Amino acid sequence: MNPQINRRTLLAASAAAVASGALPSAFAQGTWPTKNITVIVPFAPGGAGNGSVRILADIIGPKIGQPLVVENRAGGGGIPGTQYVTNSNDDHMLLMGSTSMTILPALRNDLGYDVQKDLKPVGMISSQPVVFAVPANSPIKTLDDLIARAKAGEVTAGNSGVGTLSHLTTELLNRKLGLKLLAVPYKGDAQLIPDVVAGTIQMAVMNLPVALPLIQDGRLRAVAVTSKEPVASLPGVKTLNTLGPEFVISGWAALFAGRNVPAAGVERFAAQLRAALQQESVRERFAGFGVTPEIATPAQTRDYVAAEMARWADVVKSRGIKLE
Repeated sequence: MNPQINRRTLLAASAAAVASGALPSAFAQGTWPTKNITVIVPFAPGGAGNGSVRILADIIGPKIGQPLVVENRAGGGGIPGTQYVTNSNDDHMLLMGSTSMTILPALRNDLGYDVQKDLKPVGMISSQPVVFAVPANSPIKTLDDLIARAKAGEVTAGNSGVGTLSHLTTELLNRKLGLKLLAVPYKGDAQLIPDVVAGTIQMAVMNLPVALPLIQDGRLRAVAVTSKEPVASLPGVKTLNTLGPEFVISGWAALFAGRNVPAAGVERFAAQLRAALQQESVRERFAGFGVTPEIATPAQTRDYVAAEMARWADVVKSRGIKLE
């Protein structure tokens, strides 16, 4: 993620507010929240986003004087859960949004909601890069090897499904670098992993939290990562950023408010979210999921989401990508 956030300024402001007691008193002076806040996670329990939200709920709830109740509404690629929030009149409802929110509008015209009109950004939660990984015995050992082979002929590159971030990342490289990576969609990472470990497919494109255990176990080798800076857990692995800034690519999670949550409530909650994310204990626990905390104001989150929507819509259109 790179929403052009002045991290130092945000951290200083949040720290000062916490030290002065301004954040808790802001809630005491306001009228929101007046009851439990429901946080909808539109995916099944167990993922990094779900775990991150539950960590934050435990921290923020006591600060605002009302519990945060995390509710999973899985299925349909996150669409039904998102619809549940955008259709609700509940003024105490939040949504954990993710990368797919910025891709699906380019692929479907039947979502039943408009991300930019029907949801209010609260703030970012976390991000993680995409990793290009090959079987442990692959002759492809570096990013340079991969590019040379992908220019000379097709390299099969598995992903977690048509229209996913891993798929679009592959197509972005093909478009920008003139590669011949053959994107092979699977029905999720669980089906992809056995094939890439066995060498049935030449490479996998996966989110870091999924790929890292396989890399650390020696079953896969990372040849490139899409983070802005090198990843400490992947020593010696080049970033695609060395080929151009457009190759900084992140999967991410963020919080959004339903349309009836008052603006003042959004701002107050957003301040508490930023304060929680700067805690070292949160950073350490997020690292266990393979994700990095991201701190952003509501306005910065809005701008980032808008930029990502435009970016992936361009890739979908230029590569002629359609859902099966």
